[in-house]
Amino acid sequence: MGKEECKTMLDALNKVTACYRHLVIALGSTSDSQNLREELKKTRKKAQELAVANRTKLTTLLKDKTLSKEDRAEYERLWVLFSSSMELIEVDMKRSLEIGQDFPLKVPTRHLIQTGMTGSTNAVAARAMSVQNMKYEGDSNIDTADLRDLQTEITQVSQMMEEMEMKVQVAPWAVVAKQEAGAELKSNMSVGNSSVGVISICEEEPKDDEGGGGREGGAASIGAVVVFFVIVTVALVLGYLVVNM
Repeated sequence: MGKEECKTMLDALNKVTACYRHLVIALGSTSDSQNLREELKKTRKKAQELAVANRTKLTTLLKDKTLSKEDRAEYERLWVLFSSSMELIEVDMKRSLEIGQDFPLKVPTRHLIQTGMTGSTNAVAARAMSVQNMKYEGDSNIDTADLRDLQTEITQVSQMMEEMEMKVQVAPWAVVAKQEAGAELKSNMSVGNSSVGVISICEEEPKDDEGGGGREGGAASIGAVVVFFVIVTVALVLGYLVVNM
């Protein structure tokens, strides 16, 4: 039961992290707006709440001395995945801070960039927050006021990651993956409401008759080349005889 609960919590964190990155991409573009800044604020706070929940759950489990070897290996694998998500959140928060400072909405200092992205981002934010429709309550100066909060939260996330390393020492290079790299791309994935996108690559197995057809085609090609050289040789000989007659 603990494993499934941890996987569910980690899946929720990954979903919100992916949505947050999607929103950060729109910063500074022609899709930027006061609503986007509020969506970013709510999404990152949701991500931080889920991060705290994941940290608390996994820390408690990994400190349990009665865990079996198999269970500990699985929780350590989930811990590494959780740590990776935290690093992504921290990177995107820093990127959001830098772009937000370069493109203030209240007192614009430069033109928004035409990146080709159009439309609203509220559907992405709503998916991250697990709601049907986003409700906007931000003030007109949210872009400047939120930057101060964002700076504080970046520091808090960094401190939390340091504390994680102190409380639970799991070497990422010692964790064994459960499947080959890229294995998830080779199988059809069914996506639910929590998914952000679909990645599906279908590979067809080579058929036996295709191998036979290839061999026959190769023999035919060789035969055609031989016939060509014979015709060229005959033509050269005849040409020589005609010239010297």
